[in-house]
Amino acid sequence: MPNTEPTSRWLVLVVKVPAQPSRHRVAVWRELRRIGGLSLGQGVWAVPDVPVFADGVARVIALTEQGGGQTVTLNATGRGPEDAARFEALFTAARSADWAEFLADCGKFEDELAKEIRIAKFTLAELEEEEQSLERLRRWHRDLTARDVFGAPEATEAGRRLKECAAACEDYAERVFAALHETPGETS
Repeated sequence: MPNTEPTSRWLVLVVKVPAQPSRHRVAVWRELRRIGGLSLGQGVWAVPDVPVFADGVARVIALTEQGGGQTVTLNATGRGPEDAARFEALFTAARSADWAEFLADCGKFEDELAKEIRIAKFTLAELEEEEQSLERLRRWHRDLTARDVFGAPEATEAGRRLKECAAACEDYAERVFAALHETPGETS
């Protein structure tokens, strides 16, 4: 007897929000993007049916209702393993794109630190700004990790790059504190 258990379960959201004022549609769209929703067509989105998406789905529904719209939420599994695999591949491809953007920002962060070192800009204000940028990268990494339920291949590299960014920031911090404690006329 074949296994009829679905390999994955999905929530499909059919979202209708009035065109005006547009801020409500934009707020719903932003929330769907923030939680990692997979756009299946105009007003139709899907997320894996796992607890990490529950709060985001609830926010989408609340935002839709606040905008005078409606949301219909459906449980879906696909008609067979091919459908489940296709959904998983589409969702993972979207997460891969998210990770690629994250990796690009890691590169920008490291380039910014290298520039500050090159021009010897060793101030507490600059260090604070760089630490805030690193914290933003950490939050972003946490969010991406939470919604990457199928494990996009770029996730491992992203974790490694985040550690490299933290090490680069620590190196910059040491240079800032060394410069601040340097006696005038002393050379490093």
